[in-house]
Amino acid sequence: MIRVLFVCLGNICRSPMAEGVFAHLVNQADLATTIDVDSAGTSSWHVGEPPHPGTQRVLQQHGIALSSTARQVDQTDLQTADYIVAMDRENVRDLQRLDRHGRLNGKLHLLLDFAPAGGPRDVPDPYYDNNFDAVYRLVDGASRGLLAHIRRERGL
Repeated sequence: MIRVLFVCLGNICRSPMAEGVFAHLVNQADLATTIDVDSAGTSSWHVGEPPHPGTQRVLQQHGIALSSTARQVDQTDLQTADYIVAMDRENVRDLQRLDRHGRLNGKLHLLLDFAPAGGPRDVPDPYYDNNFDAVYRLVDGASRGLLAHIRRERGL
């Protein structure tokens, strides 16, 4: 099983959106028994909460179901995930600080590194500007690129 973990700050907006979009793409590609998809946050502020209503709305508009609740990333995640995909460079720094055992080597990526060239590097946090539709478009494009990358890298 290939484990993909999406990470943002609170695990209520961007990373659960990426989890839902990517899991949907994985299901469409008939790879659900090969790729496990999860998400977590670097902070504990929203642990146990459902995704933000804006995230739920935009996913529902695109026919994507999501039933996760927010949780904080932990050492087990760093050890067991094959791909740790951060939403922005601040998340990358937070994850690097958590990595006490060098487990991130080769695993840690920015989601938008898999997006078509020429766009931003960081997924903006819609918690602050409520622009969930724009974030969805970024996440969707980059998730397609990430899946193509994993398929090439793993021969799927």
